[in-house]
Amino acid sequence: MKFPLIIVNLKAYPQALGKKSVKIAKAIAEVGEEKDIGVGVAPQYADLYRITSEVDIPVYAQNVDPLVPGRGTGSLLPEAAKEAGVIGSLVNHSECQLEMEKIGRIVDRLDEIGLTSVVCADDVDAAKEVATFGPDVVAVEPPELIGTGRSVSKVNPDVIEETVEEVHEVDPDVHVLCGAGVSIGEDVKIALELGSEGILIASAVVKADDPKKAMLNLANGALETG
Repeated sequence: MKFPLIIVNLKAYPQALGKKSVKIAKAIAEVGEEKDIGVGVAPQYADLYRITSEVDIPVYAQNVDPLVPGRGTGSLLPEAAKEAGVIGSLVNHSECQLEMEKIGRIVDRLDEIGLTSVVCADDVDAAKEVATFGPDVVAVEPPELIGTGRSVSKVNPDVIEETVEEVHEVDPDVHVLCGAGVSIGEDVKIALELGSEGILIASAVVKADDPKKAMLNLANGALETG
């Protein structure tokens, strides 16, 4: 992983399905190369291989299950995601929340096969708890701000500072990202000044009239703290 890091979650937005997911992924990758910052994309399962085959960009699954090879109809095997070319997976997004025990098992499975874990947490306490599992990244995202355009870095800056402090108290090697309402470069700049190493973002890029222009704005904000 390269920092500062901007991971774009494509969620299940119609603007980012099939061939459209490739177009957005290419725009994100171009910004990463032009601005020399870390980027990544988390598409729908069906688009994982499509993007890894056509775009030079780190790709994350939106979730995987703590399954081992064998039986498991309807579940997403971590090894299957790896075969599709991903470098890691989001875990416990607020739209796909899991019990703590299951989060720990998923982190372990990802680690077993050399994939990166990006574990989401609603608040400081949850971030501190998931940090005990030894994930690569913890991303704090207050759910009440997701998709609102009201950035966590402006509305609730304390949650970023406190998450960084508490997570690093548990494990100083865990990277911390933030998300929820982040929309423009200024939001990213403030987030990084508060100690975050990047952002997890979705609608501000995916639903933008010009996703590349939106990404450039975010990247420029990140670089202002450099």
